[in-house]
Amino acid sequence: MNEARLSGSVIDCATAASLMAPLTDLVIRAGAAILAVDRLAMKVEGKTDGSPVTQADLAADHIIAEGLAHLIPEIPAISEERAHLAKSPYHGSFFLIDPLDGTKEYVAGRNEFTVNLALVSDGTPLLGIIGVPALGLIWRGLVGQGAQRLTTGSTAAAAEPIQTRRMPPHGSPWIAAVSRSHGDARTEAFIERRPGATRLELGSAVKFGRIAEGAADIYPRLAPTCEWDVAAGHAIVTAAGGKVTDMEGAALRFGTGAKDFIVPGFIAWGDPAATR
Repeated sequence: MNEARLSGSVIDCATAASLMAPLTDLVIRAGAAILAVDRLAMKVEGKTDGSPVTQADLAADHIIAEGLAHLIPEIPAISEERAHLAKSPYHGSFFLIDPLDGTKEYVAGRNEFTVNLALVSDGTPLLGIIGVPALGLIWRGLVGQGAQRLTTGSTAAAAEPIQTRRMPPHGSPWIAAVSRSHGDARTEAFIERRPGATRLELGSAVKFGRIAEGAADIYPRLAPTCEWDVAAGHAIVTAAGGKVTDMEGAALRFGTGAKDFIVPGFIAWGDPAATR
């Protein structure tokens, strides 16, 4: 690949598009490393925040870190597993990575765990890739150029364009993607204020993918999470025609120096008009 064309430290959209294929390959390789780990024999450790970490998290992180360092070493990369090394705020472009989102799902033996990789420029996610290795799925998007769903296997991945859907008319049933492992009272209260919801329980960043492909209407998470949990999905949903906001409807900003990279809450909307 040609050396990335940067404006200062900002990756332009054309360069981001040229990075999509090799970044997708990194996500696929990281997913394969996760699947290669024996979940029944692996050791599960606790991090300082109480969340679990496994050798699968670390194996996936190693592949992505090494790949990014080779592919485009000029751009900083922030990973959940190396967040203690990060020095925010970040200006220009940087990568945000969750090498294994949904570790609780993974440890429990379920298939809804993901590899999340985002490219953020000037505080806003520009490119996002979410891989679901156990299901052979990838969602990816580049803001302004659309989003895709890929199925992976022994042959080259086949891609199909995806887009979000319009919110059903008032009083009609609609689908809220909700967390299987991280329910909270504020999110439930938000859904209750919008009658007619069917709750679709999902793990990890799969919820963003279902919004992006039009299988669900809204994904509210009104409890704290981290930027690497949100950035890839933010880019994909936006590229697919949706919108991701904070709890007041304002834009989210990434890498600006929030303590521990915390996002207090967010809402992913399939239909941007529903935010009004």
